[in-house]
Amino acid sequence: MNSYSHKSKQHLLECHVDLQVLFAFVLQTADHTVLEGYRSLQRQREKFLAAESKVQQGKHNTIPSMAVDVSPYPIPVNWGAGSRDEYEKFRYFAFYVLGVADMLKATGQIKNDVRWGGDWDGDHDVTDQTFHDLVHFELAEV
Repeated sequence: MNSYSHKSKQHLLECHVDLQVLFAFVLQTADHTVLEGYRSLQRQREKFLAAESKVQQGKHNTIPSMAVDVSPYPIPVNWGAGSRDEYEKFRYFAFYVLGVADMLKATGQIKNDVRWGGDWDGDHDVTDQTFHDLVHFELAEV
């Protein structure tokens, strides 16, 4: 059975309860690691300046965090860059997470929709994105 490391548990506990419920459910069948929950404004600014984020203040910067960065485990080589197979691991994982989120919302176990950073507009067409944040999941409504 899959389980979280101490660090992954800590990161997830920084997040909104809907994200905690979602990823606890996903962990039962899809191993993953939680990379980041809450993010300070200083860290957010660093990520923005490094072009790793499009916003100077976002959903990671609230308590509880309305966003979480999660990767399938083991983390794909080079974060999926430059390899179609490695990218597909993120995409497969993300669409699984989104399907679980839809089921949990439909059954009243979470209240919010979830959006993935590889399909910002939620149209299931990953080719129309200009910015890919493959590890990013956020609550679409709060």
